[in-house]
Amino acid sequence: MLHIKSIPAFNDNYIWLIQNNQNLCAVVDPGDAEPVIAYLEANQLELVTILITHHHWDHTGGIEKLVAKYPTITVLGPENSNIKHLTHHVSEGHRINLFNEEFLVLNLPGHTLDHIGYVGDEKLFCGDVLFSAGCGRIFEGTPEQMYHSLQKLTVLPEETEVYCAHEYTLSNLAFAMAVEPHNEFLHEYRDGANQKRAKGFPTIPTTICLEKRINPFLRTTQPEVVKSVANRTVNHDPLSTFTALREWKNEF
Repeated sequence: MLHIKSIPAFNDNYIWLIQNNQNLCAVVDPGDAEPVIAYLEANQLELVTILITHHHWDHTGGIEKLVAKYPTITVLGPENSNIKHLTHHVSEGHRINLFNEEFLVLNLPGHTLDHIGYVGDEKLFCGDVLFSAGCGRIFEGTPEQMYHSLQKLTVLPEETEVYCAHEYTLSNLAFAMAVEPHNEFLHEYRDGANQKRAKGFPTIPTTICLEKRINPFLRTTQPEVVKSVANRTVNHDPLSTFTALREWKNEF
């Protein structure tokens, strides 16, 4: 079992540190090198791997400095990407051995065309695709691509822990409550999330099981969700409902 620590960066990013039982570690989406280096030195850890989910600067900005400081590390990232300093390009179906745990690479286009995720050891590192109670904006892909990427995640084991890259939970919950105000799971989760943030604690990780209960973007067949966007779309199939939800969230 691997140990996961969050390294806060910028206003709301999480850089995830994956540690084995020794002093070796990997980091996911290091947008800023400085907090990573500070954490490694304070805890006497050796960085051996960087995992990248997509090309946006707040996920890649620290790579160059980390590679310069730790020149023997491997840097894995999307196959169809121009990210500098990658040593390995990976895509759907590639399997990665990380501290004797196997991680599977998933293609998750939508937020960007090159977006990938890493799943293994009952953990999912999904960058900006799935957030707690929300999903990423669609910058390069299509609503259909994002919808299918999210559907791909819903079939993962329900106990899978979800490590997304931003602390967007409270704002996502405000939207989710507008979409599905009678969801009791949502009310309960909102109360707990508010308490955590009031104390300065992260709301992440979440789980696939929880998200299927409270995340409107994963609940596009639920009657209340469908009804909430009925005046925003002509069709009411799951993809049309998802598309209407994402457009509504953009302006929420």
